[in-house]
Amino acid sequence: MAPTDKTSDKPRRRTGNPARIHGTIAHDLGVAIVSGQYAPGEILPNEINFSERLKVSRSAYREAVRILSAKGLVESRPKTGTRVTQPQRWNLLDPDVLAWYFATEPDPDLIDGLFELRMIIEPAAAALAAERREPHHLTIMRQALMNMERHTLNTEEGQSADRAFHDAVLEASGNMPLRSLASTIGAGVRWTTVYKARKDELPRDPMPDHWRVFDAIAAGGPEAARSAMAELVGAALRDTARALRRSQKADAGDNAR
Repeated sequence: MAPTDKTSDKPRRRTGNPARIHGTIAHDLGVAIVSGQYAPGEILPNEINFSERLKVSRSAYREAVRILSAKGLVESRPKTGTRVTQPQRWNLLDPDVLAWYFATEPDPDLIDGLFELRMIIEPAAAALAAERREPHHLTIMRQALMNMERHTLNTEEGQSADRAFHDAVLEASGNMPLRSLASTIGAGVRWTTVYKARKDELPRDPMPDHWRVFDAIAAGGPEAARSAMAELVGAALRDTARALRRSQKADAGDNAR
């Protein structure tokens, strides 16, 4: 919850490691911004008032603002203060920004866009991986899938293994620009999985889709790998869409009470 008058009359005092303090402040403000508690063009609390209310140093607040600024969420100007920027300027490929979106109820348009990005990138990466993978890539992928099966995607260990598998596919593509997207793709995989499992068990077993991708890459079949990855991403989108509809239906029921 964001430490502002809009979200808490008695914000929690931040204590502990300075790096963790400004990171926590950046997280809280980031969530408040992407969830619409602060509208584009709105001025954030000035550092003196904010720091006094939370009993943190002004330098911790300034460092948090620098983090937000680097991600495109705010801009600071002399005499006018720190203003929330337009969403078009936000770095949506930043893993932290994605995490802030999924801390509350994510925008359906963001989810659609995230899966469109994955559908563009991951099938192409899988096709390249089928042509260029080395034995150690296959070892990493196989181990990741075995860990996914062992721990399931309802656990942090299983979710980490899922990200490791997708990272390994990008790594095996041998394409440096594609590999640089690993943190973004990994964040997308993680947060959509967490979102799907937030209120219910995961709706289906995702392992057969993952093994089909692995088998196609191991067999050196680029078109089979491309098709299998496209099916995997498409199935994940359908699962996420169902979770979103369930959440919206539940919210509508709560509001009707």
